[in-house]
Amino acid sequence: MSSKKEAITENIFENYQIKEKFYDEVFQKEDKSRKHYQKVVKEFTEWLPEDFKELNETAKLSFYNQGVTFAVYSDNKKGVERLMPFDFFPRVIPNEEWNKIEKGLIQRNNALNLFLNDLYGAKKILKDKIVPESLINSSSFYKKEIMGIKPVGGVYVHISGTDLIKHSDGEYYVLEDNLRCPSGVSYVISNRIAMKKALSKMFNKCKISSVEEYPEQLLHILQSVTPEGRDNPNCVVLTPGIYNSAYYEHSYLAMAMGIPLVEGRDLIVDKKFVYMKTIYGLKRVDVIYRRIDDDFLDPKVYRKDSLLGVSGLIEAYRAGNVSLVNAPGTGVSDDKAVYIYLPEIIKYYLGEEQILKNVKTYRCELDDDYKYVLENMHNLVMKPVDESGGYGIMIGTKATEEEIDDYKKLVAGNRRKYIAQPIMNLSTHATFIEDLGSFEPRHIDLRTFCLTGKNCQYVLKGGLSRVAMKKESLIVNSSQGGGAKDTWVMED
Repeated sequence: MSSKKEAITENIFENYQIKEKFYDEVFQKEDKSRKHYQKVVKEFTEWLPEDFKELNETAKLSFYNQGVTFAVYSDNKKGVERLMPFDFFPRVIPNEEWNKIEKGLIQRNNALNLFLNDLYGAKKILKDKIVPESLINSSSFYKKEIMGIKPVGGVYVHISGTDLIKHSDGEYYVLEDNLRCPSGVSYVISNRIAMKKALSKMFNKCKISSVEEYPEQLLHILQSVTPEGRDNPNCVVLTPGIYNSAYYEHSYLAMAMGIPLVEGRDLIVDKKFVYMKTIYGLKRVDVIYRRIDDDFLDPKVYRKDSLLGVSGLIEAYRAGNVSLVNAPGTGVSDDKAVYIYLPEIIKYYLGEEQILKNVKTYRCELDDDYKYVLENMHNLVMKPVDESGGYGIMIGTKATEEEIDDYKKLVAGNRRKYIAQPIMNLSTHATFIEDLGSFEPRHIDLRTFCLTGKNCQYVLKGGLSRVAMKKESLIVNSSQGGGAKDTWVMED
């Protein structure tokens, strides 16, 4: 950066290099911090590199003591537990900007719930050929076993994690929807707790929207979808167990809501009702916040070898005696090929234009799209439609000719499984690099969280800002080494 502008001379930002191709969220081209970052930048310019190193060590110790970990997977997918990398320089979003994001998230979730009600009911959108019936029927996430089941309040997607990116045009785009068992919200709250302890003076100077009420709001959502006739519902969190990569989150949320954390072996189904085993005998369960994928929920219906779920659970769900959050079958609407049709889905059910834009997406199953993808793969991002956590992605500009040829063979073997997108210019954000003792731009995205219950809705003001800690990397996922920042929605 130039040494002529602002109070960033001879401080920790002095060597910060804005990447011309990308939208930098903190600094403008003329080496000046953006208006909504000025208070934060001013505070940080008074610090030395040693101060940041000390803060990072304090955060690591805090996260270690809390057990804030996430599993990182190598190519053979063996998880290694590690502390979540955390950067103390926050991401700041002005309230006006956030209001548009929130409206877009609510619109998207309302449309997706109507879409799922239709898919597992009358299928009008398929009959009207807005979405291809063959696309839905070929999705591994479409669960015909729950056809005709009407969840309480008509809510399928109670908890959504929508991933947003900010492009070089300064606009937010939806990168993907996560509607099965979206994770990450516990890290949002843990990050905020760490920030409040370390930067209490800054919190007093700025009006920052709270995130700590999320567990209370989540419990309210769970209780809102209690089966009819149950005034004092019993809610539980169903976890695969301690070896799951997001187990910290499962235990944290259960504890914060004051409800039991259970595994499949702790529950039984008797006469189409679900019960929890306790030292006082069986206790009826009304709402299950499940963190287990559909295929493992019930060995009677899905995978017969599953030891994670509960035998007879789907039968109890069909009888209306228990609510499952999120509902089985929601994954069909976060299939990355179905994502292409979200603008049409929103218009069909709500009569509105999409507020948050989709990224242009090519569906390899379509001949014209497939031809384009084969000819331009070196400039595209390739994604499997059914993976998460950044797995299976290939970025054409980073790949060798051999890797591109191998990927073409993968696509040719199963065109339904792959989509392609242009390489979006993810925004960059000032991030403290401990090894260098200074700040560098790193690519960043935002996982937002929206809760929907019976006649109630809540959007977390902020979310999980994920950072690609490796220089030039566009992969921000925590499971592949990405870090996190606290996200501040400014109220003033």
